[in-house]
Amino acid sequence: MTPEERIIVALDVPGADEAVSWAKRLAGRVGAFKIGLQLFTAAGPAVVSRIAAEGGGVFLDLKLHDIPNTVAAAVREAARLGVSLLTVHASGGAAMLRAAAEAAASPAPRRPKVLAVTVLTSLGAEDLARAGIARSPEGQVLALAEEAWLAGCDGIVASPREAGALRAHLGAGPLIVTPGIRGPEDAAGDQRRTSTAREAVDAGADYLVIGRPILAAPDPVAALERILSTLR
Repeated sequence: MTPEERIIVALDVPGADEAVSWAKRLAGRVGAFKIGLQLFTAAGPAVVSRIAAEGGGVFLDLKLHDIPNTVAAAVREAARLGVSLLTVHASGGAAMLRAAAEAAASPAPRRPKVLAVTVLTSLGAEDLARAGIARSPEGQVLALAEEAWLAGCDGIVASPREAGALRAHLGAGPLIVTPGIRGPEDAAGDQRRTSTAREAVDAGADYLVIGRPILAAPDPVAALERILSTLR
């Protein structure tokens, strides 16, 4: 992949018009755009078509987590929208993960890749302990990722800190998508397990989800170019 193809810009904005404006501005400079809970709740399924029309893939990041039949039905609807990537929570269990993978393979305009979200980048070891999880963040990521991969998911979402361990544990097969990417000079913000784009790719990440380091920069295009320059 080219550096540009690796970048997924997180359109964590409050409305469709602002999201489309960003997509127009960055089209051709990045590989895909992420539509998450905020934008999807504000603008609904129609925003997927509007973003897709500007070029690049659409990563629908709703982190589906429900009983297998409900998740399978949601995945089929997402496939009909034509998204390239979508997320489910790996903690939903093997049956749910398998149902999502099988639903994604059903006839649709295009088959989306199903990515299993492991441990959110905002969580640390103490957060897992309070939830009754004795494993370290890396141990929990690896356990959930293995279950998702065996259930037929196409890839894993985890912090860049676990990308190397995931690649070593699961090999070259699964896609590894890493949020928690900061710019070369950025602070981590509310994400705790972060790294730079270069560090994540060197560790084995395929795609990098980047939001605020680009969208909140005084010159977003220049900020994107600085990140891309570290990948060339």
